[in-house]
Amino acid sequence: MHEVFLWIYVAVAVVLMFGASVFVHELGHFWVARRRGMKVEAFAIGFGPRLWSRVRDGIEYSVRWIPAGGFVRLPQMITAETIEGSSKEGGGPLPPASPLSKILVAFAGPLMNVVFAFGVATVVFFTGLPVPVNPAIIGPVAAESPEYAAGVRPGDRIVAINNKPVDSWEAVAEAVMFARTNVFAVTLERDGRRQTVTLTAGINPTLGLKMLNLEPEDHPVVRGVLEGSAAEAVGLQPGDVVVAFAGVPIAGREQFIKLIQQRPGRETELVIKRGDQELKLTITPRLNPATGKGFIGAEIGGSDRVVYQVRRPGPTPWENFQDVWQRTIGTLGALWHSKETGVGAKDLSGPVGIFAFLAAQVSIDYRLALNFLVLLNLNLAILNLLPIPVLDGGHILMALFEWVWGRPLSRRVVEYTTTGFAVLLLSFMLYVTFFDLKRMPLFRLLFSRETQVQQVEPGSSTPVEPLPAPAPARP
Repeated sequence: MHEVFLWIYVAVAVVLMFGASVFVHELGHFWVARRRGMKVEAFAIGFGPRLWSRVRDGIEYSVRWIPAGGFVRLPQMITAETIEGSSKEGGGPLPPASPLSKILVAFAGPLMNVVFAFGVATVVFFTGLPVPVNPAIIGPVAAESPEYAAGVRPGDRIVAINNKPVDSWEAVAEAVMFARTNVFAVTLERDGRRQTVTLTAGINPTLGLKMLNLEPEDHPVVRGVLEGSAAEAVGLQPGDVVVAFAGVPIAGREQFIKLIQQRPGRETELVIKRGDQELKLTITPRLNPATGKGFIGAEIGGSDRVVYQVRRPGPTPWENFQDVWQRTIGTLGALWHSKETGVGAKDLSGPVGIFAFLAAQVSIDYRLALNFLVLLNLNLAILNLLPIPVLDGGHILMALFEWVWGRPLSRRVVEYTTTGFAVLLLSFMLYVTFFDLKRMPLFRLLFSRETQVQQVEPGSSTPVEPLPAPAPARP
């Protein structure tokens, strides 16, 4: 029953948060249009068929089935009938709106997203922001690997990538992914001393993104046990933490799997931690005829426990805005230099990905979701100001042209152009949604992690070193 209420809470919170972002954007258009004396025909949240609608004072208010945005239909501005439906002009021709009115109405939507983001960022500042405690400590390093030859050793901590400080594996991944090179100067810290080594990144086959060939320090965890397997025979259970195997301390999933594969048919001591107890088992990996290697029939993953410490006060609204701006510029730069970075349009998220990530944040702590809402609203403002027909920036560009030229563009040309770009926009959303659906296992992984949010007094710290959960593998 608790899980049912949790899912209801998450679903309601996601709908309200995303809906609020769309609502304030459209409210900006609506309010300024009314103030400028323009006719408003419709105010809609979402696209497509109506889920709910009501007509009041000649304006149709509606909520629609596709929660990917919204619109305010203004017959005095060129609209995209593909998205908004046909205009219902009546009572004779309407007086043309001035270019200034069109610019103010178009600009009001993104401005409201910025104002809303500032308000949410202020709430985050006062309530505090949970920050994951996830230092980039390196796990096993194969002696025959280029990384070992370069000087990397287990237990080293990554503190900078190309002279840019990093404090977590997430920061490491982001710095590598967005870079225009696959060769990196990686600064390591060992026993208080630092050294810089040169490492080459490769494309991760699971994510399709550029990553360093380094494994986090992390005890593997048993996720599942196959019926009739060697793992079941010795009593392994989901949740067991692997401490040692064949006398070797285990600090990584891949290390454990390789040791299993090397010992088919050989009795081996396996040390696990179950709750507060440490148990010693004797297991005999079986031979896999297809590969000629050993396997035990267990699904092995990384530790999925992530600890957050609350930073109070949280980042100031200005700090939050700066962080979003740097991330946005980094993403756009990575897309522009796609050949060098490997980041493409397929790696962007549409409504499905946004909903999934927002839901994961809500399930951990509402403050993480609020912080994501700041990023979402600022990105909505930035993207909507791009000078592309159908977006607010396109309306502003056309109004500026009308102002300078002294007459509006041909209605038919603008209408066709706007509709064409509307179709392209919807097609692009379907494209990124397809890849969002392919990434659903990764989104589910976010929900399966055990999380803990600690309240920490300013200036204090807790020596916890949780690490991200790799995808499960079955040796």
